[in-house]
Amino acid sequence: MAELDFVRVFAHSNALLVSHIHNVLTAAGVPAELRNLTLGGGAGELPLSECEPEVWVAAHNVSRAQALIQKSLKGADASLPDWRCSGCGEVLEGVFDTCWKCGMRKP
Repeated sequence: MAELDFVRVFAHSNALLVSHIHNVLTAAGVPAELRNLTLGGGAGELPLSECEPEVWVAAHNVSRAQALIQKSLKGADASLPDWRCSGCGEVLEGVFDTCWKCGMRKP
């Protein structure tokens, strides 16, 4: 694919956060590239915006990638109610969809 077919969808000075976003995208089936992971030492000689670690995706994946990034940065929805496992009776927080005790899926 040509360089022009890729779009930067995320950049941040925290390389761990950038790597997390890359992992979120690839786990969801969106091929992504990490760039500029080692340019931090050039800050000062190069513009800061050129030294931040970045995540790039193919142009046709931009909207899906942006939605996944926003969902990831927003975090889990804490308003989900607790539920009781029908397999073993364990009470679990709403954010979990599988029982930790017996492996039964949330109904």
